[in-house]
Amino acid sequence: MFLLTACREKQDNSRIVTPWGEIQTDSLPESDNFTLKDIVTGGEMIMLTLPGPETYYDYHGRGMGAQFLLCEKFAQSIGVSLRVELCKDTAEMIRRLEQGEADIIAFPLPKKYPGTDSLRFCGMASDSLKTAGWAVQPHNTELAQALDKWFEPSMLASVKQEEHQLLTQKRVHRRVFSPFLNRQTGQISKYDPLFQKYAPQARWDWRLMAAQCYQESCFDPNARSWAGARGLMQIMPGTAAHLGLSMDKIHSPEPNIAAAAKYLQELMATFRDISNVSERQNFVLAAYNGGANHVRDAMALTRKHGGNPQRWADVARNMMLLREPAGYNDPVVRYGYMRANETVEYVEKIRERYALYRGVPFRSSASSSTPTYQMVEPRKAKKHHRFKNN
Repeated sequence: MFLLTACREKQDNSRIVTPWGEIQTDSLPESDNFTLKDIVTGGEMIMLTLPGPETYYDYHGRGMGAQFLLCEKFAQSIGVSLRVELCKDTAEMIRRLEQGEADIIAFPLPKKYPGTDSLRFCGMASDSLKTAGWAVQPHNTELAQALDKWFEPSMLASVKQEEHQLLTQKRVHRRVFSPFLNRQTGQISKYDPLFQKYAPQARWDWRLMAAQCYQESCFDPNARSWAGARGLMQIMPGTAAHLGLSMDKIHSPEPNIAAAAKYLQELMATFRDISNVSERQNFVLAAYNGGANHVRDAMALTRKHGGNPQRWADVARNMMLLREPAGYNDPVVRYGYMRANETVEYVEKIRERYALYRGVPFRSSASSSTPTYQMVEPRKAKKHHRFKNN
């Protein structure tokens, strides 16, 4: 009986019960230190990296960047979620990993950078003579061996191609409708009564909301983007949950438009520091597309460079700086890299269509030119902001 009990206990210890089911782990080496089993049991792996187009950035609520996508695939392979913690420089990444605040540095670290000799390099390796690849704590043997076994050199090129396809393909699957249902009568779409009903909730002209809807979905209630946005106003599942819109109603025209109006109302309150209502609407449109945090970063850059942070034309120009390392690494920027040209173009197209719906000439509110970047020494160190990706 003793032997049977011992065998049963040994068998049970070889499996870990997670929210995704049981995982066999008896093939992993034993260790008295923090192990891969701990990560699997906790259901989360914490990744450190720097912001940038090749590392990590938020795109319509979806994490992007080759380093992130690669690390996400590994996390999925062991059945855990991935949390991203952005650092301001390489020294912070190394310090936080040494202090046990994360599991892995998913960034091509320089080989001769101070402190790298205390790390264990594994997983993604670089062909460059100047970089070593990813790193874990030296005693985290299980994780290092699992990464080395999993990674193949072709994976990096594969995720880059996958990302390129996502960003360049038709991002919203939809049927294209005319921007006017009946130009002679002024009827924009068959959803005009819904725009007229709910746009006042955000204190918007219903025609502006209609112009936004056309930009989002071309008036197709069944539209769906690769990132998961759905319906007439392309609402993300997480935003829908926040707004109380159930997924079984997200493609229904009225609930979708009602939820979007509620979200626009929230964004109008978020940018209530912008006194001019027409200007504030531009900021809200930009936040709807690119995220309020990135808009605030662009406002901070505008203020730093002597522009008017409450004037969209100035902010749009400085938003373009968030595409470049000198911009998204600026001490006043908290949320990193942004595909700013898409957001600026988004606002511009909606404003142009809104002018069409009103029958007035269109005047561009943003210049496509990007200001010359000048590095300015900060007065004090930037406060680190944590990012979390679920």
